[in-house]
Amino acid sequence: MGGAERRGVAGFDTSTANIARMSDYLLGGKDNFAADRELAERLLTIAPEIRLMATEVRDFLERAVHYLVDQGIKQFVNVASGLPTQRNTHEVAQSLIPDARVVYVDDDPVVLTHGRAILATNPNTGVVKGNILQPAEMLDNPDIRRLIDFDKPVGLLIPARLQYLPDMSDPYKCVAYLRDHVARGSHLAIGHAVFDARPDLVGPIVEAFRRIVPNADDAPRKREDVMRFFDGTELVDPGLVYIRQWRPDSTVAASRPDKAWIVGGVALIP
Repeated sequence: MGGAERRGVAGFDTSTANIARMSDYLLGGKDNFAADRELAERLLTIAPEIRLMATEVRDFLERAVHYLVDQGIKQFVNVASGLPTQRNTHEVAQSLIPDARVVYVDDDPVVLTHGRAILATNPNTGVVKGNILQPAEMLDNPDIRRLIDFDKPVGLLIPARLQYLPDMSDPYKCVAYLRDHVARGSHLAIGHAVFDARPDLVGPIVEAFRRIVPNADDAPRKREDVMRFFDGTELVDPGLVYIRQWRPDSTVAASRPDKAWIVGGVALIP
């Protein structure tokens, strides 16, 4: 039984799987429900490397935060963040800059409740309800603006959510809005599953997600599609690559880059 079930979290449907809680399960967390675990296990039968990919996303996020701190970024907005557990943005950033400011944005009640409990004693962090498909409302949220000064450079992190948003929801327009409403010198970091190396998985993955991802048939993308999210920015070296190849800590980590079929990149907003 997951931690959320033991606490008896109420007020929302626990019978339907949720992306943030599935990720928590794949990372070894306890804030998930039976429906989350069942769908995660179904995905693992389709592609066993999905558990590895969850870890690789967390590693990519950590390396990206290190890079952004090196560029002088002291404030971060982690969009569609999931649960702020081990080695997440605030831990990495504040280990390098103790007064770094970090806001996590999500719309899942478990994420909001658990995240706020974890970070209650950390005055330089916040957990805010928001949706990437409503970027204006998100940036205008007073709880974000209490911590983040959008007149100064900010690190916008979207490590693992855009892949679930179909084109008809216009996620490109939403990312462009965020890009256009932050200060020059800000950076955008994106991670996104792609199917260039595994076209055989499109059908089974779409079918698995059909219940929880509206218009799931419209969501799978290739690398060239993900490049559009970086329009109007300047990708830093090594560009948009499989996340194992993005400034890896070792040659071992960079081997078999397509084993984790997620691409990632970090870009300057000029």
